[in-house]
Amino acid sequence: MAFTTDPETARFIQQLPKTETHLHIEGALPWKLLQRIDPVKFKDVPESWQNDYKFRDFAHFEEQLLGHAFTWYTSPENYHEAAREIFAAHVAANVKYVETSFASGVIEFLGLNGKEVLSAIVEAAPKDLELRVFLGIHHNGFNEKMLPIIEDAIGWQKLTGFDLHGTETIPVDPAAVSIWRDARAEGKTTVAHAGEFCGPDFVRWAIEELGAQKLRHGIRAVEDPNVVELIKINNIPLDICPISNHKLMPGIQISNHPIRELYNAGCPVTISTDDPVSFGNHLNEEYAALYEHRGFNKEELTQVARNGFETAIADDKTKDEWLGEFTSLA
Repeated sequence: MAFTTDPETARFIQQLPKTETHLHIEGALPWKLLQRIDPVKFKDVPESWQNDYKFRDFAHFEEQLLGHAFTWYTSPENYHEAAREIFAAHVAANVKYVETSFASGVIEFLGLNGKEVLSAIVEAAPKDLELRVFLGIHHNGFNEKMLPIIEDAIGWQKLTGFDLHGTETIPVDPAAVSIWRDARAEGKTTVAHAGEFCGPDFVRWAIEELGAQKLRHGIRAVEDPNVVELIKINNIPLDICPISNHKLMPGIQISNHPIRELYNAGCPVTISTDDPVSFGNHLNEEYAALYEHRGFNKEELTQVARNGFETAIADDKTKDEWLGEFTSLA
């Protein structure tokens, strides 16, 4: 299955103003940086970059991803260098707005200063790219060592908010609910990965109990019409990564991806890349995949792109400026 399209449609996709709202900074590590560290070990790109590759399970995916991340992300300076490369590629793809997260587990394992890592990422953004940065915390990441850091992060000025990461089947530490509540009280945005490996009940919990204002993935909500309605009533954006789901989720292919049903139901869906170092994808391919394999026409792709700006964490004036760029499209 190819994630390419005809030249005319590819030009159209390139010209679309776009957002990237579901991106792990560790998972977006440019491969050339790993090659610089070890040209022999990282000479060839991973087998998982092949279009029809399927990870065995989430643990298989996470093992590969963390192996790459721990090799490079050993200092705030390395976060900064990688982020500069990542954001430059966004600008080249006509991306105007990015939401990314960095993982508390990585900074814990490597003993890094989270606030310094945050600053390094923020300062890497070019002038023509609007950036929002989240601290990602696994379900069981609220341990004795990290909890004081997480509580302190509520006051970090440059931090947009918190994102619940990791294997959905692990119980969520009860501290998450209070942290998310306290963060919102301080003006932070709270989001969650939900509806990838667990079903619609976990999506409902993330919205109603955790207070997620955005969902990363959310696609298994399609299994319960009442949860789909809950998403619509609350205008919860679903920041979906079709190629990631294709390579990681059992039973999901681009050809049967539920983004079509969620879009048709009126959910505010966006598309992103998730972890390109693991999947070998880029944002324009995500649009091409929907066009070629899920029947999205150019008008629908345009609406998906608009959804990213309409649900962005920005004031109305800024959103209107971004949305105004769509009027000049051929």
